[in-house]
Amino acid sequence: MKILVIEDEKKVASFIKKGLEEEYYTVDTAHNGKDGYELALEGEYDLIILDLMLPFKDGISITKDLRANKIVTPILLLTAKDKIQDKVDGLDAGADDYLTKPFAFEELIARARALLRRNENTKSLLIKVGELSLDTQLHSLNIGTQKVDLTPKEYSILEYLLRNKNRVISRTKLTQHVYEYNFDTDTNVIDVYINKLRGKIEQHTKAEVIHTVRGIGYVINEN
Repeated sequence: MKILVIEDEKKVASFIKKGLEEEYYTVDTAHNGKDGYELALEGEYDLIILDLMLPFKDGISITKDLRANKIVTPILLLTAKDKIQDKVDGLDAGADDYLTKPFAFEELIARARALLRRNENTKSLLIKVGELSLDTQLHSLNIGTQKVDLTPKEYSILEYLLRNKNRVISRTKLTQHVYEYNFDTDTNVIDVYINKLRGKIEQHTKAEVIHTVRGIGYVINEN
C-alpha cells in the first residue's frame, strides 16, 4: 500500500516515513501544501497523512479541493491545534480522522490501519489465490502450510499484484506503486524483484503464479 505524507516539518516527515516503511508501506512525502496537493491529485494513494498548517496551501484547503475533485482517498489530519472547532472544521472539510501533535507513533499507525481497512479496496485482510494466502495485517505469506519470508519490497509488489488479480499491471505502474514518485522508472529493478519472488514461491509450489505479459508487465490470474 502507498501513503502520501504532507508535512512541512522535515524531521517529523522523515520520522513518519521511516516508521511507515518499517511497517511495509511505500511512502511519498511533500513539505508544502502546493506540492502535496499536486501529488495527491496525480498519484494513486491508499491514504493521505496531512498536516493542518502548511506553507502555500493549508490542510483544510487541500482536503476541500481534493474532495471537490472526487478524490476519495482517506485523509488523516495532523494538527498542533487542540481546539474542538479546528478538529470539527477538518472533519467537515472531508477528512476521515485527526491526530493531535505530539503523538505516539503507535497511535498514528493504529489510526492509519483503521482508515486503510475502511477503504473499499482494502476490505479483505486475507487475500487468497490458489495455494497463496497473504495476510495484509501481519504482512505474511503462506503457501499451503509453509510460511514464506519476504522483504518489504517483495511484499509490496506481491500484494499489489494480488489486489489487482486478473489485471495486467505494467512495470511502470508497479515501480510507481512500490517506490517514491521520483524514482527512475526506466530501471529493471521490478524484473529483479519479480525473479526473486518467483524463486521463493517456486520452492513451495509447482504452480506458475506470476505470469509475464511480454512487453507490458505482469499478472496473477485467479483460476
